[in-house]
Amino acid sequence: MNISVPLEVSTPDLASYDVILINSSAGKDSQAMLTHVVEQCDAAGVGRWRIIVVHADLGRVEWPGTLDLARRHAEAYGLYFEVVRRELGDLLDQIAQRGKFPSATARYCTSDHKTAQVAKLMTRLAKAHRRRNPSTLFRPIRILNCLGIRAEESHARAKKVPFGPDKAATNSRRIVDRWLPIFTWTQDQVWTTIRRSGLPHHPAYDLGMPRLSCVFCVLAGSKELVLAAQHNPALAEEYAAVEQRIGHTFKADLSMAEILRRAKEPVR
Repeated sequence: MNISVPLEVSTPDLASYDVILINSSAGKDSQAMLTHVVEQCDAAGVGRWRIIVVHADLGRVEWPGTLDLARRHAEAYGLYFEVVRRELGDLLDQIAQRGKFPSATARYCTSDHKTAQVAKLMTRLAKAHRRRNPSTLFRPIRILNCLGIRAEESHARAKKVPFGPDKAATNSRRIVDRWLPIFTWTQDQVWTTIRRSGLPHHPAYDLGMPRLSCVFCVLAGSKELVLAAQHNPALAEEYAAVEQRIGHTFKADLSMAEILRRAKEPVR
């Protein structure tokens, strides 16, 4: 896949933000981003008390150990750690409620379980910062929202703007900018940064998984989904049961039942 990647991403004026929010899935990209942003803040003289790490907890659909690893990464740098989650149940619950699995064109898994929940956290953080800092009482709180998205991952991601205003998250009480600090990085740069940090990465990568998101991501390839099912058979069975109950397949061209069948085939 030939993807055109920008040459560089400029670093915003980190000292101008009241809160620097780092989204962590505990995956390799957010892990490398965390190390990079902390180093950039240290170099700019920005106190680590301004940096907050947030993990959007997806519940049972995440790889085991994901939440604990995200917390461990944050604590290694002495950073405050927040967990957000959808109050009405995890993703598999929502799939059963909606009667449809997410898709590339209907990614409610991201919008409802991540974006919307992080926006609620921003509201709480802005209020808390204003209480602790009376000098900010009569102005919007400035928040820098950092995400570990890389252009190399897909054509769709390569089209994203690596830094700019987040109009959907901005309101009269807060001004939010979105920054993709490692947007131009290669996978080699990501792993080099992780090794240099000395912090552990999630073992799912050692199994051969290319990304750490939901165990069964609708955007993943069939090979990765079968591998995930081999290591998470009970969860795959839960997905297959929901699939049968709602009458909607996991992917239009690939059911979870078929993924399970392939996962149970003897290795040749």
